[in-house]
Amino acid sequence: MTKEKPEERESLYEAILSLKSMDECKKFFQDLCTVSELRAMIQRFEVALLLSEGMIYNDILERTGASSATISRVNRSLHYGANGYQDVLPRVKEKLKADGKL
Repeated sequence: MTKEKPEERESLYEAILSLKSMDECKKFFQDLCTVSELRAMIQRFEVALLLSEGMIYNDILERTGASSATISRVNRSLHYGANGYQDVLPRVKEKLKADGKL
């Protein structure tokens, strides 16, 4: 596999930023990812959300089916990652609360 060029990475991020609706977002990610990749990303984000709410590993494992390795990896990203989760989680939680889903 060849190393990606920065502009190739930027074009993907620009494409994501250009999405205008939930429907566009769903269609884009369904086209971009395999079913397994999409499920894995959805599961990791759910784990991050639950960890940020203070839920413990065993409860997260039961609720999401995520492995302890996945939960641990997400937890490590929450604490020592690039702060991407910290940027997004408050906005998502606010939206979920407003929609009565959290």
